[in-house]
Amino acid sequence: MNFLAHLLLSGAPATTPDYADIVVGNFAAEAVRGRAGLLAYPEAVQRGIRLHRFIDSFTDAHPVVRRTTARLREAGLGKWAGVVSDMGYDHLLARDFAQHHPQEPLPQFARRQYQLLHERRHELPGRLQEMLHYMRQHDWLTGYAHPEGLHRALLGLSRRVPAAGVLATGGAAFLAELPAYEADFQEFWPELRAGVEDICISALYF
Repeated sequence: MNFLAHLLLSGAPATTPDYADIVVGNFAAEAVRGRAGLLAYPEAVQRGIRLHRFIDSFTDAHPVVRRTTARLREAGLGKWAGVVSDMGYDHLLARDFAQHHPQEPLPQFARRQYQLLHERRHELPGRLQEMLHYMRQHDWLTGYAHPEGLHRALLGLSRRVPAAGVLATGGAAFLAELPAYEADFQEFWPELRAGVEDICISALYF
């Protein structure tokens, strides 16, 4: 899953202990490597990093996600199919955000996340501080809700990452078989949320 899903799965200010730390860790985890990187953070932020890693592991191993990525590989995305799947699922989450998070409109949720992360930006790895600046400036989280936002995000990534030029076609490939990917996401998302709730309740991460 991509940024929007990770942030949403971090919990809620009123009900999640150390919520702000969990958000920071979940976001920072994009650039935190190994045990040494994890232990460089306070315990509460470490829980956010562990949560991020759980979400990624759960997603990568899930048979529905594997079905999505297999279809995208067949469409020509090759080893980048997982990236397109992650961003495509974020597009569907953003597009139907009111269905999945009726407590708060997407623009309000996005502003709250930007503000929290901006206030604690100095705790983030350097490249994420720079990325956060552009994320806020261009409102990536809300932009994911629109097909052109998905196209733009994948096109930008194709230009920034060596050998990832094929990602420029990723948005078109995802949208070309949208009903199939919608069905995959609708099956997968409740299971991911349940998995996150289970680890929170069992205190393995929290």
